[in-house]
Amino acid sequence: MDFIDQLRVLASRISVTKDMIQTEEATKNSMVMPFIQILGYNPFDPLEVTPELIADIGTKKGEKVDYAILRDGKPIMLFECKKAGGDLSINHAGQLFRYFHVTAARFGVLTNGLVYKFFTDLEHPNKMDEKPFFEFNILDFRDRDVEELKKFAKAAFDLDTILTTANELKYTRAIQNKLSAWIENPPEEVVRLLATDLIGNKKFTVAIREQFTPIARRAFEQLIGERINARLKGAMSPEAVSVINLQPPATPMQNTANPIPLATSATQAQVDTSMEEFEAFHLVKAILRDVVSPKRIFIRDAQSYCAVLLDDNNRKPICRLRFNNNQKLRLGLFSTSKEEEVMNIEAVDDVFLYADQLRATATFHLSQT
Repeated sequence: MDFIDQLRVLASRISVTKDMIQTEEATKNSMVMPFIQILGYNPFDPLEVTPELIADIGTKKGEKVDYAILRDGKPIMLFECKKAGGDLSINHAGQLFRYFHVTAARFGVLTNGLVYKFFTDLEHPNKMDEKPFFEFNILDFRDRDVEELKKFAKAAFDLDTILTTANELKYTRAIQNKLSAWIENPPEEVVRLLATDLIGNKKFTVAIREQFTPIARRAFEQLIGERINARLKGAMSPEAVSVINLQPPATPMQNTANPIPLATSATQAQVDTSMEEFEAFHLVKAILRDVVSPKRIFIRDAQSYCAVLLDDNNRKPICRLRFNNNQKLRLGLFSTSKEEEVMNIEAVDDVFLYADQLRATATFHLSQT
């Protein structure tokens, strides 16, 4: 399973169990240790991961850090853990600060099992910065976040590479936060700058500011929305063309027990495969990577649902994406008898909750060929 797929599986599990985890110890066992394991480090091998590492720091005796990741017997990364959803302000990183100062580790991680804040010593050598240079949210991450996180994996860890990009990441994040604040509430200087060419020789009055502030906010939001849509369309269009325009086989074989109707040219024009359906389709392919090649998984859309099929064969249904009923999300799962059971799901990512059933269905179809 790919790195990102492992993260998605962990995220799916955490999204279900996070409210039941009430202690720091439970957070470490069910959230942080699996995260460390995904990075490629064995939390049960003391030569790689040492829990509760102790050091005497000045007058403080027996100081502990929750986990120390080791390489060649020396710490390279320190983890300080708080209970699930706990506060991660810098005031709660005291032990991490102190231990960072007396070890060879160049990275400290403060986490509550949901958010991971990565620190280093960009400002002053051997003194941990007060602001993280990178944050990773296990329940809300993007592809670029995964690429940055990969740099900390055992197979890719290189101190110089990470430090080279850490400074840029830190300032990029700060600028993004500033731009985000401006989009939400454009400051007067920004509104004035944007309005200058539009109002001509008019004086920038309070009335003009009040007129242009909401306009600037909407312009920012629409621009970002258009950029996102363009990126999504660009990412999906090659596959969308090949999937939606699939022609039914010359002699289609229907499953008499529970047939999946083939889209005809008359109805195909009315079918609009949604972004949610494409996202779920890609999740199913990711789940089945260790069972069957993703190239053998196809999507065939119809008016009432999207069928996800093995080998583009309607006799080998893996699942049905029933996302067209008043925005409700429902997932159709199949037993070995090809009977469909429809499950209500809250979000597209909930497809991961049924990974075992999807794998079992695909494995069954493979055994019949």
